[in-house]
Amino acid sequence: MSQFNYIQDLQNIITLDGELTKGPAPRWQKKLDISSAAQAQTVPPGTLSGKTPSKKAGGSGSKTTPGKGGKGQSSSSAQKQQQPSGGDRFIPNRNTTDFDLGHFMVKQNEGKSKENEGSDGSGEEGGGTSGGASGSGSPKNAERMKMLAEAVKGCDISNRRILSYQTKAPAAPDGHMNPLKVVYSVKTPMSTKSGSRFIPNAPERILDAPDIINDYYLNLMDWSTDNVVAVALGSSVYLWNAASGNIEVLYENEGSDHACALGWIQEGHILAVGTSTGTVELWDCEAMKRLRVMDGQSGRVGVLAWNSFIVCSGSRDGSIINHDVRSRDHNVATLRGHTQEVCGLKWSTDGKHLASGGNDNMVNVWSAANGAPHTTTTPLHAFNQHQAAVRALAWCPWQPHTLATGGGTADRCIKFWNVNNGQLINSVDTKSQVCGLLFSKNYKELISAHGYINNQLTIWKYPSMTRQVDLLGHTGRVLQIAMSPDGSTVMSAGADETLRLWNCFTPDPLLTKKEKSATREKPSLLKQSIR
Repeated sequence: MSQFNYIQDLQNIITLDGELTKGPAPRWQKKLDISSAAQAQTVPPGTLSGKTPSKKAGGSGSKTTPGKGGKGQSSSSAQKQQQPSGGDRFIPNRNTTDFDLGHFMVKQNEGKSKENEGSDGSGEEGGGTSGGASGSGSPKNAERMKMLAEAVKGCDISNRRILSYQTKAPAAPDGHMNPLKVVYSVKTPMSTKSGSRFIPNAPERILDAPDIINDYYLNLMDWSTDNVVAVALGSSVYLWNAASGNIEVLYENEGSDHACALGWIQEGHILAVGTSTGTVELWDCEAMKRLRVMDGQSGRVGVLAWNSFIVCSGSRDGSIINHDVRSRDHNVATLRGHTQEVCGLKWSTDGKHLASGGNDNMVNVWSAANGAPHTTTTPLHAFNQHQAAVRALAWCPWQPHTLATGGGTADRCIKFWNVNNGQLINSVDTKSQVCGLLFSKNYKELISAHGYINNQLTIWKYPSMTRQVDLLGHTGRVLQIAMSPDGSTVMSAGADETLRLWNCFTPDPLLTKKEKSATREKPSLLKQSIR
């Protein structure tokens, strides 16, 4: 007998004619089944009532179990008709469903429906229920029952569902860090945070700087009060007018000589140039000619700092010379507080202190000599807490006694000092080489320039030293930074041979309006008396 069945199956497979008796139903058949199921489920108007589904139409009041009897079978057959072939189903999840709570909620709903029926006076059984529940249906008792239910279940049961249709995700183990969090996490912009401001994270302009010397100990850029940027590229010195955009060549060295440091006088168009031969040259940038040459140091001059008519030069031989540019004998004082090359020099905003940093990891603070613009020959303080060369120096404009210093690759720290008592105020690890520091003129903030690994500029909130934003774009370390005369723009020179202008300290227009209104001149008494 089995062989006949086998032969019949083979014939059914080989036969190509006739209707397909197996396989999925065609699309038109599925739509027809769905429409017929919807029509069978439709209830004619006027048949709905306030009675519970457990009541029979005859009014006998007897309850039937949904799983037994003809009614349960008819409901199951109706469910089978409603389910289209291949359609989605809502299957409750037993693991996340609280059956005790669901049973309680069902019973509670049945009790409420019985009370409603008793209040309507429909049926003898309903009347008995309403009489027995008249005391329990008071608002005070209902509130009491609600509080008891919440206390037992630990939640507001009115917002809970009887069946649960989805599984909650399991909790992550303690200490788990998702490696893909950076992909889908949205970082809140700084402009939306309270107490912060909007800082553009892209440069406003990018200029080419070919042949700029990649040397950590040189200072090859400076921005004058006349809005002119001087930058040394290779053996030449260029002047770029930030207002007009004009570029001029100040001079070009012959041979292997090159500029190692540039420094503008505080007010005027005189530029001091430190050379690789150990001399300091003064140039008149309006007349485009050299005024004088001042010597006195055996190594290259890598850093310059002006204070009135005194220009201080730091050399590779470890010496610092105070040059009086008015006098024939320009050497006013020679400072010897470093054993290696001096790579950082900065006068305080009040002109009372000079800070110097060197490759010997030392920071020296020199005081002015009896109010004169030059310093004494003995340092006031000597700080040795840095673990690398100190090139980045900055004085706080609103606290003239506060000095900020930044260390090199082996140190990576920004330290703050009180020069009045010589105490360390704070130290922050930046995780990268500190190449430059500048305090903002418009905000209580600090910007730092860094090298490996991100080659970024970082803006910090002072004095909390909260990181505001990182300005990325340089592909090589930032060699030096300079600030515009109005304090709104910072220019960075990178080892990637680019100069980038960052409009990161633009004054708040609302604050400027308030300041202008606060400083408005009072009308004269004469004008007030005229009617």
